[in-house]
Amino acid sequence: MRIAKPMLLISTPIGLGVGVYEAFRLAGGLAFLMIALVSVIAVAMGTVVATVRREKREEVARARGEVK
Repeated sequence: MRIAKPMLLISTPIGLGVGVYEAFRLAGGLAFLMIALVSVIAVAMGTVVATVRREKREEVARARGEVK
């Protein structure tokens, strides 16, 4: 995991960029569908991460006695 995680963090955006480039080169209209799909997935992941972070903050605040 020490090597795999940084490699995935670097290679995934590069691969996505190359994939979008090739999609535009091969079938321009379908590339917009690919971008839309990736955007929806990114927004979904972002909302999940934001929810988890918010709930963790609330849990830590409750543990410290800072009730809101």
